Amino acid sequence: MNYNIVMEKTIKYDVVIIGGGTSGCSCAYNCAKFGLKTLLVEKNNFLGGLMTGGLVVPVMKSSAQNINCEYYNVLVNTAKKYNAQITYKDKNDGWFNPECLKIILDDILNQNEIKNNLDILFETTVLNIETLDKKINKAILISNMLSLPIVSKYYIDATGSGEFSILAGCEKLNDNNMIQQNTLRFILNNVDFIKFKTFLDSLDDSEDITNTYRDERNTRNEMHFTTASTWDENQLWKLDKYLQKGVKDKILHEEDRAYFQIFSIAGTNDSVAFNCPRINNYKDNPFMSSLELINARKSIWRIYNFCKIYFPGFEHAQIANIATQTGIREQNRIKTRYIYTKDDLTSGKTFKNPVLKANYSIDIHSDKKNKSILQKTSTYELPLEALMSYDYDNLFIIGKALGADFYAHSALRVQKSCMSMGEGVAKYLAKSN
Repeated sequence: MNYNIVMEKTIKYDVVIIGGGTSGCSCAYNCAKFGLKTLLVEKNNFLGGLMTGGLVVPVMKSSAQNINCEYYNVLVNTAKKYNAQITYKDKNDGWFNPECLKIILDDILNQNEIKNNLDILFETTVLNIETLDKKINKAILISNMLSLPIVSKYYIDATGSGEFSILAGCEKLNDNNMIQQNTLRFILNNVDFIKFKTFLDSLDDSEDITNTYRDERNTRNEMHFTTASTWDENQLWKLDKYLQKGVKDKILHEEDRAYFQIFSIAGTNDSVAFNCPRINNYKDNPFMSSLELINARKSIWRIYNFCKIYFPGFEHAQIANIATQTGIREQNRIKTRYIYTKDDLTSGKTFKNPVLKANYSIDIHSDKKNKSILQKTSTYELPLEALMSYDYDNLFIIGKALGADFYAHSALRVQKSCMSMGEGVAKYLAKSN
């Protein structure tokens, strides 16, 4: 594009993607690769969404039978060049360094074959949408510098929350009496991995919960680990006796032990990513949601001090990063031409136009003790029609706002599946253009 254009003029594209997160980056990469003139609009000053701003690591492992994984493979291979990726011993190659991913995604989307067809606008949101006869005609974008009218053949809602579709007046799905809890993740550094590994090895021999790994083939010879504990009583959590003691000693609050999960971070020898604390999800009350973030940071401070006292290796730990984006598992789901259901998922129903094949579990993080669900599944498919807007012929919804019921959504919301959604829609648009 000629960036010296008069910005008041309407700019035309083949595809406009709102949201530069997990699904949006995949869609933008593939649309541009297939020769579509593409605009990617991102509200932050970096790409990646929850993978970067939300500190969501690692990518949850899903079936090797996935389709539309070319972008994911590019991401893995590019991250390797930056020493920002490892393949764990369970063959999950989605362990990334979230801060390095900001640079890596810039790199991927600025490759020669991509950048000639792709424009990216950071710190930009949608102010208004003009529609006519079941089509979106124009989107008015706004940044801290100007407002910009955009016209496109197709629009992709990759916001995760469905905010673009809602602004356009699309109908939301409201079919659940459960709510997924949110998480505000954080990172501690200056952790002695060897000391903590020794502690873990002596504490818990359940490979399903706690394990450590050193890839001897890796010249960096990094130590990696993962462990977890919850207050649910469906199994014996070896760490919970320490968390309960933290509550008894008034270091922690009872809700702090509801969910505790940690991972080491690729490319580091002393940094630990925390998938906690879990916080309440007030979908329709921004005041309560804001208060929850304040409480979450208080919880982070408590968990930090608890780790320093009770976990060998954390004595000199420091808070390195608190997520700039709340880990929202489910917020708004948009009505699409096909509403994908739990029965579709558990039956392994096949479709004429699948955009992904996966086997990630039904995974619901409840705010009630002993009410969370982790139900294994066999391989399932998701049809393209579950990403096609019911209200507009030129609007697609990819990522976490897709058209699925609450239970099916809990399996489909993971990063690898969201990337496949973006890639699948891009391939469809390239064939249709």
